[in-house]
Amino acid sequence: QVQLVESGGGLVQAGGSLRLSCAASGRTLSTYAMGWFRQAPGKEREIVAAIAWSGGSTYYIESVKGRFTISRDNAKNTVYLQMNSLKPEDTAVYYCAASRMRGLVVLGTSYDFWGQGTQVTVSS
Repeated sequence: QVQLVESGGGLVQAGGSLRLSCAASGRTLSTYAMGWFRQAPGKEREIVAAIAWSGGSTYYIESVKGRFTISRDNAKNTVYLQMNSLKPEDTAVYYCAASRMRGLVVLGTSYDFWGQGTQVTVSS
């Protein structure tokens, strides 16, 4: 079992930055593909970014390309999401997730473990 705990969310003005962290316990994350998802009120959950187990490959949805960066520090068992130039439409609960698969995983159903989420609110 892998337990995931997100942190770093909060309230920020448009144009600001936040860095989300996802700390894992129970198992090492080094053999898991990781992803960040978000869910806004009244909307379906969507993937935001994903990173392969090695960190060599990443994926971003179009709306965050050039603004968000996913990274991982396997030695610290932590995955990050650096979010710059935030927009009000980025407001959502952000979740990290771990998949037993090794490559890039973009489908939510392919993830095995989920964190509890952290709220990100971007004011205009």
